Amino acid sequence: MIKKISIGLLVLALSTSCVSKKIYNDLESKFTDLKKENRTLADENAALSQAKNQLEIDRDALKADLDKSTVALARAAADLEASKNKYKMLQDSYTALEKNSGDALQSNMKKNRDLLDQLDEKGRALALEQERLSKSAQRLKELEDLIAAKEASMKKLKETLSKALNSFEGKGLTVEQKNGKVYVSMENKLLFNSGSWAVGSEGKKAVVELGKVLGDNPDISVLIEGHTDDDAFTASGPIADNWDLSTKRATSIVGILSENKKINKQNLTAAGRGEFSPLGSNATAEGKAKNRRIEIILTPRLDAIAEMLNDIN
Repeated sequence: MIKKISIGLLVLALSTSCVSKKIYNDLESKFTDLKKENRTLADENAALSQAKNQLEIDRDALKADLDKSTVALARAAADLEASKNKYKMLQDSYTALEKNSGDALQSNMKKNRDLLDQLDEKGRALALEQERLSKSAQRLKELEDLIAAKEASMKKLKETLSKALNSFEGKGLTVEQKNGKVYVSMENKLLFNSGSWAVGSEGKKAVVELGKVLGDNPDISVLIEGHTDDDAFTASGPIADNWDLSTKRATSIVGILSENKKINKQNLTAAGRGEFSPLGSNATAEGKAKNRRIEIILTPRLDAIAEMLNDIN
């Protein structure tokens, strides 16, 4: 809401010649602060994506550790069996030595007692290792089940979105699932006029339908990214460049989604990517059209997975 007011005041300041230079400068400073805040949110989202990748690496490392420990357990069991055989031989020797007397007998008896103590210690260590491996295997299974459940929920979300937005597919809107996330892409021809960040009526219908699905999935983080082609922005007004325009378009989508009271605004992040993340070649009209778009990236909450990894560690 604060962003909308700031933008409105800035536009009013530019369009009214009677406003003082100081007011204009104040508004321009506030707008700069808002852009900094937007970049910070984009960085935080990138950090979350990196955290997810790290969690998957940790999961693979834990599985490798389990395999390694299983091999060590088998080796320890073999050592224990060999020690038992040796102990049997020593027991036989001990029986024979009992018939004799003297220092040799006492020495062998001490060796046997030491060997028994060693065997008991190895047995206790083996039992502890078996218990640890059992707990690790159980936590790993729980972690894999949780990740599988997240994947299934995202697949269901993708299917729900495809059904809800079916009437807009073929009009510049696509829905796909990859890397554990769901991507909703809307080309500018569905949303904006050239150089504008005001969402048209047809585009708003698509965003509202998207918002209905998001309202029923409160545990999904939503990143809205604005993208442009590489044509320089030349129109006059409050827009500085393509990056600025892409950011304003992203916040326009956030504004529409925020009208849905069921959506948790803490889950929404707006970011501008300008022309720096193209889908196609800017050398062709078709490529430019693909590059002028809004990407809505839906990511599951990873809190439970992080907590489980902390418990394992």
